[in-house]
Amino acid sequence: QVTLVESGGGLVQAGGSLRLSCAASGRTFGRYGTGWFRQAPGNEREFVAAISWSDDSTRTADSVKGRFTISRDNAKNTVILQMNSLKPEDTAVYYCAAETYYSGTEYSKYNYWGQGTQVTVSS
Repeated sequence: QVTLVESGGGLVQAGGSLRLSCAASGRTFGRYGTGWFRQAPGNEREFVAAISWSDDSTRTADSVKGRFTISRDNAKNTVILQMNSLKPEDTAVYYCAAETYYSGTEYSKYNYWGQGTQVTVSS
C-alpha cells in the first residue's frame, strides 16, 4: 500500500511555471506506475501525464505536450510534474495517482490518490 501527498500548487501568471511534487510512502514504490490527473470545476477528471514503474517511460496528454514533463526519483519516492508555459486553461486541482504495474491514462484503474493541490493560472 502507498500514501501520496502532493505539494507545489499555487497561483501563477500565464506563461509562468510551477513544479508539483508527489511524495509517496511505502517501501515498494518502485513497483508503482504514477500518473497526474487534473479536474477543473464542472469538468471530469482529466489525464495529464504518467510514468512507468519499470523503465521510466512516460506519456503526456496532447493538451500539455511540450509544456509539462513528468519524472520520478525512486530513491526519494517522489514523482515530479514540471509545468512550464502555463495557460489559464491549466487551472484545476491536480492529483497524483499510483497503481502497481500500471501507468496508463484511465483514472479508474488507479487505486491510490493524493488529496490534490490547486493550480490557478491568471491571464
